[in-house]
Amino acid sequence: MPEQDLSLGRAVVCVPARNEANALPRLIRSLNRQYGTGDGARLRVVVLANNCNDDTVAMLHGLERNAEIPHLALRILEATIASPHAHVGTARRRALDAGAAWLEQEGVTEGVLLSTDADAVAPADWVTANLRALRNAEVVGGRLVLHGETPAADPRLAALHARIEEYWVAVRHLEEVFDPPAHDPAPRHGDHVAASLALRADLYRRVGGLPMLPCGEDNALVARVRWHGGRVRHCPGVSIAVSDRRTGRVTGGMATEMLRRTRVVQGLETYSLPSAAHWRALIARRHRLARCFTDPAGPAAALRALGMTEADLATIGWETCPNGIALVERIEARLGEGIPEAVPVPLDEALAGLQAMLVESQPARAAQVA
Repeated sequence: MPEQDLSLGRAVVCVPARNEANALPRLIRSLNRQYGTGDGARLRVVVLANNCNDDTVAMLHGLERNAEIPHLALRILEATIASPHAHVGTARRRALDAGAAWLEQEGVTEGVLLSTDADAVAPADWVTANLRALRNAEVVGGRLVLHGETPAADPRLAALHARIEEYWVAVRHLEEVFDPPAHDPAPRHGDHVAASLALRADLYRRVGGLPMLPCGEDNALVARVRWHGGRVRHCPGVSIAVSDRRTGRVTGGMATEMLRRTRVVQGLETYSLPSAAHWRALIARRHRLARCFTDPAGPAAALRALGMTEADLATIGWETCPNGIALVERIEARLGEGIPEAVPVPLDEALAGLQAMLVESQPARAAQVA
């Protein structure tokens, strides 16, 4: 018996594209290879072609005309976005809004929006893996896997990628020891960015849609969901390949990060990240805040015991928090993290500190297992 909630007919993939005639065909063909429940439903895809002066739109029409994407229902929306709003946040917002409207127009119940980028390539189970993970979450972030655009990768760069990933894995291990999230169990990754993000269309509408920011619009959407108490799942079964190109459209995006790493291996700058002490303090703080929601004395009394004033309580609106997730999100958004600002240290020093802290925490980990 097919699992109807995994039907491709529930989903629409939303893609902003500006002058992506070269990269976009790979994504579109990968979406055409998605498999669902065998019910014959076609996967909806919205491409918001904004401010294009290349063959992006002609290429998409060519794929349709040549019957190369028979398993997709494709909508191509052309737009000219004027400055200062001509950025990815506006384009992605329009793509997601169009996807939500499409589902509503066709009466799709429990419809799902999936965000990705024009230079990504999705494995054949990307859509169904997202739909499956959404059974126990409000937002699903997919793991980003770098694929190279150059014939020979610099081994120093590959080693740096691995070292940075080791750092973030250690941060998550620290969280698993001191504040493991029940809704996001290990193993999990740490990515929840626009290249692979899934959420229900009705929730997207309810939280006010994607903030139209020139950078960081994806993290801002996730923050909005958490503000409303939504669970974010970093599912290890959801992944997507993303380009390691170093020339991008967004300052602060993936291309900026790749350029930074290139400069590091060339000896032009140092790669620094927050220390282990920062993460330990932040995890402990979040744990204490979340526990306030279920404190027998009530959230307000528990928060006052942590030093919050009446003005603080009014600012965060604790009365409307549905759970501890929302409480933590609102406090950090309105009042800050409540710990000293992180002072970045060189990557090797930061990683060594995390590894030492994890060794020291082994008794606590053993006690949890027992």
